[in-house]
Amino acid sequence: MTSTPVVATQASTRSRALALIGGEATDANLRRYLHGIPGIDAVGLEQRAAALGTRSIKTSSKKRAIDTIIGLIDLTTLEGADTPGKVRSLVGKALTPDPVDPGCPRVAAVCVYGDMVPYAVEALGSAHAAGRDQGVSVASVATAFPSGRASLAVKLADVADAVAAGADEIDMVIDRGAFLSGRFGQVYDEIVAVKDACRRADGSVAHLKVILETGELGTYDNVRRASWLAILAGGDFIKTSTGKMQPAATLPVTLSMIEVVRDWHRLTGAKVGVKPAGGIRTSKDAIKYLVAVAETVGDEWLTPGLFRFGASSLLNDVLMQRQKMQGGHYSGPDYVTID
Repeated sequence: MTSTPVVATQASTRSRALALIGGEATDANLRRYLHGIPGIDAVGLEQRAAALGTRSIKTSSKKRAIDTIIGLIDLTTLEGADTPGKVRSLVGKALTPDPVDPGCPRVAAVCVYGDMVPYAVEALGSAHAAGRDQGVSVASVATAFPSGRASLAVKLADVADAVAAGADEIDMVIDRGAFLSGRFGQVYDEIVAVKDACRRADGSVAHLKVILETGELGTYDNVRRASWLAILAGGDFIKTSTGKMQPAATLPVTLSMIEVVRDWHRLTGAKVGVKPAGGIRTSKDAIKYLVAVAETVGDEWLTPGLFRFGASSLLNDVLMQRQKMQGGHYSGPDYVTID
């Protein structure tokens, strides 16, 4: 994922957003715009998601799908007990997912807490993407993840520290309390401020993923409104969940977000990414998400710049399925690492 020149890109995004909402990003203007978006037919959405989940694919297509999934994973460790050693091990797995198969693709990124970013950057060495299309990126959660309960000053310092340490991507959380209370202007302004804090001294900007924590939003309509709000404020990705609460990512919720991205692209020509995170543990489940993306916005979205899986255990299952397709049988329990 390449870094983006900040000034022109952010200015164009904000001017486009203000034009769409018909004025400044106040609670009243945003409420009028967001509540003017057609509501979601929950039954219809769930039926579409269920139908996508039953699509069958040929063995040759499944092989390609397995490798695609690996290349879209944000390999994640977000535990209070994380250590530099654990992060180095995570990076080792990111770079060489299958030690006996050098043809196995690398993951898209490693995702860690901000204080672990320097260790991830150091461990990646020359393989660190650092704004290039090639290599493995470093993503950092920020803004008082996972709750988002902190002052704006603390949140922005959190972001700035991670970016200064070498993070290529920032995964922020929105203030769900503000959103659910109708304080849309506050949520919008915080995302804009976080985007500004992603700026580097050279004028580039770390990519911003906006975590909605959909399990706390209550309804599909709220997920759709929060998705639009995050995009209007300049998010490069919209992300389902922190992975710290249930429900996390579900196919219907993710499909509703993909449809927002599709509608935004039709309206403006701009592309925004989607990241389902939490609860996607098997290659069978992950393939359903690939199908949903391909049939809703097209195969062009199946790149690390526009779609990611936030996962910790998914890679192990995908590697086991990959080994079975190559060798005809599942490997023993020691084939993949536990972490």
